[in-house]
Amino acid sequence: MLPKSLRLAFAVLIVTTLVGSIPTRLKALSADIPTWLQKHVGTGDGQIAPVVLKRARALYQKKVRQGKVSNPCYLAKDATRPSTSPSGKPGRRFYVICESQKLFRAVSSGYGNGRKLQRANFSNGRQCAKNFSNAEGSKLTAGGSYVTAETRTSFKGYYYHSGQRKPFYRTFLLFDGEGETSNARERAIGGHPAVFLKWQCRFKNPKSPHADKEGYVPYGKLVNYTGGRSNGCTTWSQPASREILALVEGNPTTLYIYPESNDINAVAKAVKKREPLSRAGLYWNAACLQTIGSPNFWPKSTLQPIINQWRQSLPKQPPLVLPICN
Repeated sequence: MLPKSLRLAFAVLIVTTLVGSIPTRLKALSADIPTWLQKHVGTGDGQIAPVVLKRARALYQKKVRQGKVSNPCYLAKDATRPSTSPSGKPGRRFYVICESQKLFRAVSSGYGNGRKLQRANFSNGRQCAKNFSNAEGSKLTAGGSYVTAETRTSFKGYYYHSGQRKPFYRTFLLFDGEGETSNARERAIGGHPAVFLKWQCRFKNPKSPHADKEGYVPYGKLVNYTGGRSNGCTTWSQPASREILALVEGNPTTLYIYPESNDINAVAKAVKKREPLSRAGLYWNAACLQTIGSPNFWPKSTLQPIINQWRQSLPKQPPLVLPICN
């Protein structure tokens, strides 16, 4: 049990800063959360919302008990937060928590950008995510429970750096989901650095192990989209990626992503009724809720047929042939 002074301090914190009902907040800030970690709980920049921490800890503890995870750290993500912080820097909505080491780190992360099709518009803006789904090909984030799996590193092409053309490799961390996120592998959902190579041309380099039959390799420009939108994966800055990938390489851990479909539907219902989230005991980042108006969850059963029909309607495209670099 927390000392009376600390209980009073957290009571003030709850009333003045958090989104959600008082009973829910008090339960989320329960005494089993280490004192050092409690100062990181909240809705401010660099903090983790109570419900996100609670669920992330519960998932991690469950997998540890089951013998599925032994990593001393676990991961969490709050996809309701904005892409940009009040300071103008990338918004921090991904969390690395190592309780035995008393380590808490919040870093930026991307969310799914979605698509705008004729039959359905499920695209997301650059600042806040409105649409979520677990449909394959939706390019949207799906909240829920994951366990990190193996990594795969692939060659993307060459780029210009320090006066030389250098090969660019990107490592992809696979996620295994459960429940609504069980099709994570089917969707190729995982984590990777928020950078890609935009192909421009190809040049002769027969000595490269990646050269094609004619001895050419692709060349392009590196595009960094740290804190921006992804194709549904979780993305990090390159420095954060190196640390996170090193943390889980050969040592899987849990990742909990908020919000799940039930959260999205409940918030949408409360908004429709014009009921304050605090009264309903719900959480959504206040700034983003004001921006998007109301969130949408697109179930796979609803969205998948629309995506499949759109794909079938696309005209056949000839294979991409890059021009020769000057």
